[in-house]
Amino acid sequence: VQLVESGGGLVQAGGSLRLSCAASGSTFSINAMGWYRQAPGKQRELVARITSVGGSTNYADSVKGRFTISRDNAKNTMYLQMNSLKPEDTAVYYCNAQTGRVIKRDYWGQGTQVTVSS
Repeated sequence: VQLVESGGGLVQAGGSLRLSCAASGSTFSINAMGWYRQAPGKQRELVARITSVGGSTNYADSVKGRFTISRDNAKNTMYLQMNSLKPEDTAVYYCNAQTGRVIKRDYWGQGTQVTVSS
């Protein structure tokens, strides 16, 4: 599975951005996809996740009500709509895809920088 993110950039606080993650390769094997982020000096954290079957979603408390994760199965693409952005949302955002049932495997994109200015 290969993942390519796009859509990052610089935005003022209160603004919006939409990230995209295009998946290719063995996309049929993907069980769930998600967005993670890593700010300087901090650990990578889960932002939002969506399952392939049923489309169940879950979000980090810090982004609930502001971010929305979605997917377009026909395009093998996942999105993260980010509204009401805050300076603390500044981080490198990574796309993740998980395959496997018993033995899970994670795939990662190269990351896209999101910077929110105050």
